[in-house]
Amino acid sequence: MTRSGFFGAMLAPILVLAGAPCQAAAPKPADVTAGYMSLAEHTYSVALQKAKDLGAAIDKLLAAPSPETLAAARAAWKESRHPYQRTEGLRFGNKIVDDWEGRVNSWPLDEGLIDYVDTKSYGDSSDENPAYTANIIANKTVKLGDTTLDATTIDKELISKLNSLLDVEANVGTGYHAIEFLLWGQDLNGTGPGTGNRPATDYDLKACTGGNCDRRRAYLKAASDLLIDDLEEMVGNWGEGGAARKELLAKSEDDQLATILTGLGSLSYGELAGERMKLGVLLHDTEEEHDCFSDDTQNSHYNDQLGMISIWKGEADFGKPFKVASIADLARAKDPAAVKRVDDAMAVSLAKLKAIKDKAEKGGMAYDQMLAAGNEEGNKLVLDAVDSLVAQTRAIEAVVAALGLKITVEGSDSLDKPEAVGAK
Repeated sequence: MTRSGFFGAMLAPILVLAGAPCQAAAPKPADVTAGYMSLAEHTYSVALQKAKDLGAAIDKLLAAPSPETLAAARAAWKESRHPYQRTEGLRFGNKIVDDWEGRVNSWPLDEGLIDYVDTKSYGDSSDENPAYTANIIANKTVKLGDTTLDATTIDKELISKLNSLLDVEANVGTGYHAIEFLLWGQDLNGTGPGTGNRPATDYDLKACTGGNCDRRRAYLKAASDLLIDDLEEMVGNWGEGGAARKELLAKSEDDQLATILTGLGSLSYGELAGERMKLGVLLHDTEEEHDCFSDDTQNSHYNDQLGMISIWKGEADFGKPFKVASIADLARAKDPAAVKRVDDAMAVSLAKLKAIKDKAEKGGMAYDQMLAAGNEEGNKLVLDAVDSLVAQTRAIEAVVAALGLKITVEGSDSLDKPEAVGAK
């Protein structure tokens, strides 16, 4: 026996006689709400800083367009995206976040609204969207039914008007995915390997490709600046006295806790498992890939799960640990078994999403390839993660019951009525 083992053995009876080690007292509901709000402010602040880094990389691309500056801007886009995804569990229960979210993360988008497209694969019209190929970058005026859109000057005000233009959700002019399209271009590889392949010369005034390089530059700059503005707004909303804090604190204590769990349950079930994952497998459609131009979907899904774990446990680590009172801490005092069930389910989901991430990044099968009809291995990877997220939601619902709360979890036809999806 080592010396440490010996002294440990000698001390053991003393510890038993002294009673069980003290456990931290469960936080009060108000402490959990305060922690949740601080975590929201912290995570959005990280996303904001990364968006500023993206803006700096885009400025360098525009100052000197080259394969190297384009690659750096693309890398900065991915880095900016990952912390943002960790905020998505704050949606659904918080109306102020849900109303704002479309400005930064609307998806999918009809990219022909913004810029040139390959009409052989994309088509040249859509019965559902009169602005399907409006190409704002190429056209200073756009005729839309009885109205004409003045696009003479491409700025933040103009591109904001494109969101839900003509009440069509796929008309998206701003946010991460608009910037993604402008950096990568269309992914024309279907379920084959490869991402979008926009050349840096699309931003070169002297050796312009794609036409209208001056207007494309203006669009990319406006979209980047607007993303920063929008994230600054949301950081302010979660700061002391901010609108999101006021909205949450106006609710009863029970409804505050329900808000936290609504966000976790709805992202886990209807949004991630349903709309972003199972729907793509049911339709075998690469257009259902979340980050379809960059092929970075595996990281978006993985970071959504990291974000849910962060909110559940009240923890974040972006190079420096951050810990607050959490809903898990509160629930553990009521029903430790239910909390363990959530912990275990979240660990399984993270592992399943990590398997997708590893396959996409090390195993030679991108996420869009996993959606292909006949790809049993890829389909199974996605569906296994879907099943784990459904189980995670059920575990969250058990905590809701243990705390005596009521929530409504957002659904998805792909999970609740898959036969209806096939009939579309």
